[in-house]
Amino acid sequence: MTTYKETFEKWQKADLPKDLAAELAALPEAGIEEAFYQDMAFGTAGMRGHMGVGPNQINVVTVAKVTEALASYIDQNGQTAKERGVVIAFDSRHHSEEFATVASRVLSAHGIKVYRFSSLRPTPELSFGVRHLKAFAGIMITASHNPKEDNGYKVYGEDGGQMIPEAVQAVIDARAAIDDPFTIEQDRSEATVAIIDRLVDDPYLAEVKTISVDQALIQKEGAALKFVYSPLHGTGQYIGEKALQQAGFSNYTIVKEQAELDGDFPTVKKPNPEDPAALSLAIDYAKKEAADLVVATDPDADRMGAAVRLADGSYQVLSGNQIAALMVNYLLTAKKKTQTLPENGAIVTSIVSSRFASEIAKSFGVSTFDVLTGFKYIAAMIDRFEAKKDYTYLFGFEESFGYLIKPFAHDKDAIQALVLFAEMAAYYKEQGRSFADGLDDLYKQFGYFEEKTIAYEFPGVSGHQEMADLMAKFRNEKLEKVADQLVLATQDFASQTQRDRVGAVKKMPQPKANVLKYWLADGSWIALRPSGTEPKLKLYLGVVADSKEEADRKLASYEKEMAGKVQD
Repeated sequence: MTTYKETFEKWQKADLPKDLAAELAALPEAGIEEAFYQDMAFGTAGMRGHMGVGPNQINVVTVAKVTEALASYIDQNGQTAKERGVVIAFDSRHHSEEFATVASRVLSAHGIKVYRFSSLRPTPELSFGVRHLKAFAGIMITASHNPKEDNGYKVYGEDGGQMIPEAVQAVIDARAAIDDPFTIEQDRSEATVAIIDRLVDDPYLAEVKTISVDQALIQKEGAALKFVYSPLHGTGQYIGEKALQQAGFSNYTIVKEQAELDGDFPTVKKPNPEDPAALSLAIDYAKKEAADLVVATDPDADRMGAAVRLADGSYQVLSGNQIAALMVNYLLTAKKKTQTLPENGAIVTSIVSSRFASEIAKSFGVSTFDVLTGFKYIAAMIDRFEAKKDYTYLFGFEESFGYLIKPFAHDKDAIQALVLFAEMAAYYKEQGRSFADGLDDLYKQFGYFEEKTIAYEFPGVSGHQEMADLMAKFRNEKLEKVADQLVLATQDFASQTQRDRVGAVKKMPQPKANVLKYWLADGSWIALRPSGTEPKLKLYLGVVADSKEEADRKLASYEKEMAGKVQD
């Protein structure tokens, strides 16, 4: 087995770009081990991490290597797969366009058709593009909402969803077989590359236009609705503005400073609409204009965050679960009003998302399907519905601010969400009410749902093993009680089993995953899940109560006890 020092020496002898060569020369000993002890982890969400020198970071060498592995997989699938080709898009991060070009050239050297955008585009448009062009695969260069130091490489399958595990494993195996990444051939003439731009922009926007449910409502209220939009220095502005305008919304303000494409993301610590701090500048704009709402999309425009105006003129930042609950309620209400609500409707969500939207859906006679975390599993459920024709897909979401209304894309789509959220604002405006009023109504009807996610970091060489040991400890110790609540059922997605208090075991339908979920006697739930793309263990808490005060008390109590167990 090659040691990290041997790998380091191989890189020292290579003809590296000037920036990587300089960084290599300046690396301290501890930094050398971290950067060279492994190839960057590559999973069903691709790879994501710091940009820098070495195989454990994102750079032109690691991008070329994983693309060579993908090309080998495509080669194995025959000439038709090569002719169908790969769609490539990139975001506003440093080196994103450069990495997209390297990927194009490696694929072109294999004679694989490449469809590439000439400038940055959102992740959901990449997903749509794969489907629209009937391509074999797609590549998105993005680190989504990560800090400025990071970048990433996401691979999509022919259905427009993130590549399935079997295909990912084939790419991982092919990458492991590459002995010398510095000999990978690149076709600098890009002989097989076609620029697609409006070839995909126009049909994508045409599909987004169908998101609106109640056009009469938009015609009545859309022009008067006042809101603020921030693309957080990313890809959302160009397509997002076009989508809003064609839907009938024109009375909005763009956050000027955050409309500038800048991989340093100078106005925020993290360009993450999940973080209330990322919305603070947009909220300042909104306060000056007394705007009804604020919406923001992350740099690759697959996630959307929002804040809504309260009666006192302040703004409440909504959680991803609250946004989803409001959207589900509005979507189903509007479809019922327009008599377009199907009898076999279904929403799809992740196992770590709130039950709030599920309870709302149930009241409309709409089913909920729970899948593993990762929008590829929502995409797979959509494919299943379409194949079996037993359910009609109506909405999909994850608590981490990802939503998909219509499945012309097979990944979360903040552009679709922008349009539906604006329409929902018009719905409340017509009634002379606010989002906060609507949310309170739902709480009174279904109970007060509240959730929290805490991420514990396990960096460095030993991080993954520490997380594995911790998950093993929870499995071995078998949690029986949390605070004052009995654990009624334990779901272990690694063994695909649910075990209740008396030991009865039930098989679960989801694929295997390293996740534990506990259901408590009061209807609350707790889950533990190591991240697939970052060195973090995530603790998810979900409670339901008769009041906000009681929900807050439960949440604090469960968090305190579980934090002690995680950090013990």
